[in-house]
Amino acid sequence: MSNERNAATPQTAEPGAQTRSKPGYRPEVQGLRALAVLMVVTYHVWLGRVSGGVDIFLLISAFLMTLSFARKVEGGKPLRLLGHWLHLLKRLLPAVVVVILGVLAGTRAILPENRWPDVLDQAWASLLYRQNWLLADSAVDYYAQDHSGASPLQHFWSLSIQGQVFVLWPLIFAGAALLRRFLRRRTPWGHRVGYPALLAAAFGAIFVVSLVFSIGQTATNQSYAYFDTRTRLWEFALGSLLAIALPHLRPGKMLRVALGWTGFAAMLSCGLLLTVDRSFPGFIALWPTVAAAAIIVAGQSGSRFGVDRFLSWRPLVALGDNSYALYLWHWPLLVLGLAGMGVAGPNLVQGLAIVAASIVLAVLTTRFVEKPLREWHWPQRRVWRTAVVIAACGMLLAGPVSVWQSQLMADEAVAAAQPKELTPGAAALSPENAGRPTPAAKIIPAPVAMKNEWADIDGLCTDGNVPGDPLLAGCLQNSRPDTVTKRIVVLGDSHAQQYMAALGPIARSHGWEVVALLKGNCRFGGESPARDAACNAFNKASAQYVLDHRPDAVFTVASLTHIDAPFETEVPHYLEGITPFADAGMEVVGIRDNPRFTMNMPECVQKNGPEAPKCQVPLHESLADSSPLDAYRGKVPGLHLMDLSDFICAGGICPAVVGNVYVYKDDNHLTKTYVQSMIPMFEQRLLAATGWT
Repeated sequence: MSNERNAATPQTAEPGAQTRSKPGYRPEVQGLRALAVLMVVTYHVWLGRVSGGVDIFLLISAFLMTLSFARKVEGGKPLRLLGHWLHLLKRLLPAVVVVILGVLAGTRAILPENRWPDVLDQAWASLLYRQNWLLADSAVDYYAQDHSGASPLQHFWSLSIQGQVFVLWPLIFAGAALLRRFLRRRTPWGHRVGYPALLAAAFGAIFVVSLVFSIGQTATNQSYAYFDTRTRLWEFALGSLLAIALPHLRPGKMLRVALGWTGFAAMLSCGLLLTVDRSFPGFIALWPTVAAAAIIVAGQSGSRFGVDRFLSWRPLVALGDNSYALYLWHWPLLVLGLAGMGVAGPNLVQGLAIVAASIVLAVLTTRFVEKPLREWHWPQRRVWRTAVVIAACGMLLAGPVSVWQSQLMADEAVAAAQPKELTPGAAALSPENAGRPTPAAKIIPAPVAMKNEWADIDGLCTDGNVPGDPLLAGCLQNSRPDTVTKRIVVLGDSHAQQYMAALGPIARSHGWEVVALLKGNCRFGGESPARDAACNAFNKASAQYVLDHRPDAVFTVASLTHIDAPFETEVPHYLEGITPFADAGMEVVGIRDNPRFTMNMPECVQKNGPEAPKCQVPLHESLADSSPLDAYRGKVPGLHLMDLSDFICAGGICPAVVGNVYVYKDDNHLTKTYVQSMIPMFEQRLLAATGWT
């Protein structure tokens, strides 16, 4: 196996005795790659955790790539970067396309329509090697325990980072080569500056800057940092530095044995001993990467007790030959398998079946997709031929994705164009419509539009509404009317935000100005040990904002629903939180919360149909028999209570669909479309409760 191949594809290797006989082949590195992918697969399937194996992949890929390019430069061979990149894509892309096409077929057969648009978006992102940025922007919980609700393509984040580095790193190699040539021609001392020294300086700087940035970002925004290319560059830089330093590292036999087994133990234990999922990729990622580096430094120990004897074991090396395809297949098979079985995690037998299927598909993909294209001579004779092969692979995937997305968009247009009387939503529960059947129609919003079902708020706060406290930097407001007749501040979490879909339009029609101070999973109330420190701090800052700005009224959600019994309770320290507002002469509106469920309600409908009993949750399993709001009455002057639960649940049932409109966008948030259908009822009850006009 050539190091060029290793450099090109970090998780695959050319099988066959002929390539293995080439100089520079290191079977223990191939075994290390196999062990790393086994760690990733095992931790994902059975432990639901991150292992650190991906970080080892990143280091190995840079290590081998650096060896390859350094050998070229030192041997006086041209780098031919365009040809290198095209050659690289020809090796990587075919397996990617095959796996994504398989995922799309599984998505169509297994996953509910609600999830199709995201999978299609991620198919594009995976094909274009920008999946990590897509996931970072959506702050996906890659390490969630329940993988059945994950995207079958989100594991492409690491391949996207590698693809980006495979573009950047050759530019660094070329730049260092040009700098060496310049120094030798223009300076008297330039001949003393070696190519490895220039590379060491470049990658050393990248290592330090990226590691410092990674530590800072991981501490402040770990969910974004996990997928950020910039926070991972130091891992590649470490691999490159290792390749540069390796010729100068000559440990003795006993030290090689000790280094190898120490690194082996460290890399296996990382994910078990550390909270890898919540602390990566900061300085903790040094654990698996330095462990892998120790194994590589140990190299071929020459001792029968060395770890290289195990890592060079033929079955392990063979698995390393298929490790790229195994990484590609294991995650979608896990996600689609769990979704198909309707379980959150696999048992031993189910897990073994997923792993076995992954290995079989990996071997088939390597044997019948990767290897034939790798050995196909026609594209190798001209650069343009390689480009044609790459374009053909891309079109093989782009065609079905484009057609499917166009079909979903057309379905959305048809659903949205239906007459309003066919999709009355909450109006179907009005007394005048009691017992009247809803006409047959397509349920709205269409799956492709579901991601847009958060309530619209016009933008960030401006002018005098801008908060001084940095905790409230996300302050939002609706556009200010020409004549403001009332100023309202909305406090709370996403359940307060969802009602902005009704409060916002009502406010505009009455000339009210609305400001929203919102934090996810942070219901407004007085300080309480039931909330975390960040939520208590946010609520304290929000309360001070209200006292400083003295709006006419404050809007809150006054009860708190739960997945399990008791299904609804009072908000912790709710009255203590709103009393200062009432004492200052402000009115407070408290609305009753909506139910939460153990399942995604739109997906329930798409799997079982809108009338399925599973999608019709009994009221007594959704809300309290007696509203918690009753306990607040008469205790705080100026507190106005609203209850719209009869327009969410009716006849002892809390359905997923009412009036041909999805009530929920997930397992607990109302859709914007449904809340908008409640506007007449919301306005009537708000004005009746407050006496406003």
